[in-house]
Amino acid sequence: MFWPLYPASGPGRSGRGVVPLSSTRSLSPLLSVFRFLLPYRGRMLAAGTALVFTAGATLFLGRGIQMLIDEGFGGGTSEDLRAAISVIMVIAGAMAIGTFARFYLVSWLGERVSADIRKAVFNNIIHLHPGYFETNRSGEIMSRLTTDTTLLQTIIGSSLSMALRSGLTLTGGLVLMFVTNVKLSLIITAGVPLVLLPILIFGRRVRRLSTESQDSIASVGSYAGEIIQHIRTVQSYTSENRESTAFSGEVERAFSIARRRIRQRALLVCMAILLLFTGMGVMLWSGGQDVITGRMSGGELGAFVFYAMMVGSGFATISEVWGELQRAAGAAERLLELVHTRSELVDTGSTPDLPVARLELRHLSFAYPARPADPALRGVSLTIDPGKSLALVGPSGAGKSTLFELLQRFYDPQEGSIVFDGVDIRDMGLQTLRQQLALVPQQPALFTDTVRYNIAYGKACATDREIEAAARAAHAHEFIIALPGGYSSHLGEQGVRLSGGQRQRIALARAILNNPRVLLLDEATSALDSESEHQVQLALHELMRDRTTVIIAHRLSTILHADRIAVLDRGELIATGTHQSLLQDCELYARLASLQFQDV
Repeated sequence: MFWPLYPASGPGRSGRGVVPLSSTRSLSPLLSVFRFLLPYRGRMLAAGTALVFTAGATLFLGRGIQMLIDEGFGGGTSEDLRAAISVIMVIAGAMAIGTFARFYLVSWLGERVSADIRKAVFNNIIHLHPGYFETNRSGEIMSRLTTDTTLLQTIIGSSLSMALRSGLTLTGGLVLMFVTNVKLSLIITAGVPLVLLPILIFGRRVRRLSTESQDSIASVGSYAGEIIQHIRTVQSYTSENRESTAFSGEVERAFSIARRRIRQRALLVCMAILLLFTGMGVMLWSGGQDVITGRMSGGELGAFVFYAMMVGSGFATISEVWGELQRAAGAAERLLELVHTRSELVDTGSTPDLPVARLELRHLSFAYPARPADPALRGVSLTIDPGKSLALVGPSGAGKSTLFELLQRFYDPQEGSIVFDGVDIRDMGLQTLRQQLALVPQQPALFTDTVRYNIAYGKACATDREIEAAARAAHAHEFIIALPGGYSSHLGEQGVRLSGGQRQRIALARAILNNPRVLLLDEATSALDSESEHQVQLALHELMRDRTTVIIAHRLSTILHADRIAVLDRGELIATGTHQSLLQDCELYARLASLQFQDV
């Protein structure tokens, strides 16, 4: 309890594709985090009062020890001993009550602030543009959201109060030491530089190795998470042994770094103990001589030793917490970065009247943020009339999916514009725009919840009757009621308990329930068997009536139902027309039709 210990640094981020964590020496980010404490001023005041009360009671215990030795043991009567012990018990009771209040209040504050920060971070990142997640790993963001906030909770709910309490006991103990015996106090003070020396030498090494250790642990977690996420691929290619060997290498690397950190930390503790108790021995020798010669009472020496322990303990705690504060400052900086990051998509929040659903793509040019030198679209211009359907065809990488993402305004084009009913979608509120659209992707996204939740995801207020009607229209009702819980059945992570065709029909039911004005279909029937496809095509035919529809087409049956076809290649629009006209006029389309667009 008398020496500073440097715990492992906060979670790092180096490793497999992870950005290394930069060391943070400034504590200024913590000041911004503390604004989350301001709504709880009453509890902060109560915690501070309990803190001061407990520190005062702890220091007064030294006076109780002095009374116990001089008046209790030296008084010669049982009454004197009883009185001295009673004083100590009263002080101990006060310390217990104050510690309870302090611990409860500061722990409550830590948990409350941690929860508030998590909510603030999540509420911001959920509105960030998708391009942000191209250049920032989701695992890294989750690490900040969980591990970094937990570190701040520990600092606010424990370490910081320990530092404040130790600061009070250190200051009070130092004053009482000089009041009790100046000569012994000077001896202790002279030994402080000797104690600081190993801290300066080994402490810096410990902090550096702690950061490396946590970085390596983060690498282990990142590696394991990726393998687990793709476990089917790993097992299908019988790569279990290879991945086990690679993971073992990551673990051993982390252990090697941890072993060096432990060695340096052990040396730090060893040197601190030796030097501190050497200084304590010198102090006790000098004080003992004063007691023998009568210049000092045994109680005064006992009280002085207690105050010296308080000073040493306070110094050790503050030194340890200082290292934790540096870790917390790094965590706070990362969290504040997420809180203050703003989406590159300006949301006007306006809600213009949209009488029809006419879409115009005007000279669109776009490159993804992660690939700025490789344009995904080059000068694409298209018009989609209200209630009509447009099929997008072209080889992989032609820009079909990119058009879908621009239509939903997940990105803004570098050049050109998308106009919805005469209004540039950049002048529309994002919520207004996206409420007009419904996407059925080729690989649907399902949430770890019930069938009912997934179908009603875009319309949370939907009734059971509306949900069932949408499921029937998507040819999903029959297999849903066959599930153990029917519409209340949990689908597992990402809908893992359903087949591919079943997942796609759930996504289609979601789109049908949303009753959109514009449908975006990424070959919505590609995973269905022939009978189900026929039923869903009938449902889509009804759903597409009087609705603007854009379809990424891979099958001839889909193309034949479209009013117009647009052929894309390498981000450029090379032809538009009907199936028959394009077969004659567009060589690329004719080749795709013969090779790719075939019914299965």
